Amino acid sequence: MAIAHVTLIGTGLMGGPMARNIAKAGFAVTVWNRTRGKAEALADVATVAADPPAAVAKADAVITMVDNSPVVTEIYFGSEGVVEAAPEGTLFIDMSSIQPAVARDHAAAIEAAGRRHLDAPVSGGEKGAIEATLAIMAGGRQDDYDDAERLLAAMGRPTLVGVHGAGQVAKLANQVIVAVTIGAVSEAMLLAQEGGCDPAALRTALMGGFATSRILDLHGERMAERNWVPGGPLALQLKDIENALEVARAAGLRLPLTEVARDAFHALTHEMDMGRHDHAAYLRWLEAINPGKRLGSGPDREPVMTG
Repeated sequence: MAIAHVTLIGTGLMGGPMARNIAKAGFAVTVWNRTRGKAEALADVATVAADPPAAVAKADAVITMVDNSPVVTEIYFGSEGVVEAAPEGTLFIDMSSIQPAVARDHAAAIEAAGRRHLDAPVSGGEKGAIEATLAIMAGGRQDDYDDAERLLAAMGRPTLVGVHGAGQVAKLANQVIVAVTIGAVSEAMLLAQEGGCDPAALRTALMGGFATSRILDLHGERMAERNWVPGGPLALQLKDIENALEVARAAGLRLPLTEVARDAFHALTHEMDMGRHDHAAYLRWLEAINPGKRLGSGPDREPVMTG
C-alpha cells in the first residue's frame, strides 16, 4: 500500500527534525505532541492536530517517537486510542526504544485490530535526526517494510533486521556498543592526560587507526570540551542498557562490560542527578571514582534544566 499521509506523534529532540525530513521528502505530515508548543514549531511543514485520534484519522502510516514502553502503550491502546482511531490497514511504525517483548505484544494487538506494525528504533542522536542519517533497525513483515522503506529512507538508512521485536533487539545491541565504547573512550582520554598527552590532540591522533569510531569522534570531542548538553540523555541510555540486560538474562547470557556500564549510568542518573546530561558524561562518573582527577581545564557546559 502506498504511503502518502504520515502522522508523527512525539515531536521532541528527535521527532521534530524527523518530521521535517519526512515533509521534505514529499509526504503530507500531521503532528501531535503532549507539549503543544513543540508540535506548533512544525506548523510551517505539517498540520498540527488537536489530539491523537484527530492526528491519525487520515493516516497511511503513524510514527511514534516517545520515551518508553508505557507511553507507547498508552498512545496505542489507552485513552488516546490511536489504533482504533486510525483507518483499517494503517501501518504503525514505532521508532521509540522499548522492550522487544512489548514491541511483539503491540504488533500482535495491532494486527488483530486490522492494522499493521513495524518496530523501527533509531541510532544517531539529534545530529542524525537533523541530517537524516539515522541508522534505522526495523522488525516486522517484509511486505510492510517494503511499503515503509521510502518513508524510513527520508530519515536515514533503514534495514529490516528480522521479525517483530527484532528492531528493538538490534537497538539494544547498538546501545551496548555505545555504552561500553563511551566508557572505553572516557578511560582512554583520562589515562592519556595523566600520562602527559593533550586530550584533544590524542583524539586527533587516534582517528584513522583501529580505535576510530563515531564515539571517539563525537563523544571524545564532547569530553575534551566538557560539553554535557544532550544529544543522548543519560537516563535514556540507562533505560536501554537495563532493557538489554533483561533480554540477556532471558537468554541465559552474562554481559560483564555492559553490567559495569549500567552501574555507572545508574550512579550518574540516580545518585549524581545527571539523567538529563549527555551520555558522554560517563566521564564525570569516572572522575568521581578517581578523586582529584579531571579531564581538561575548561568549565562544564551543563544542560538547561526545565520543568
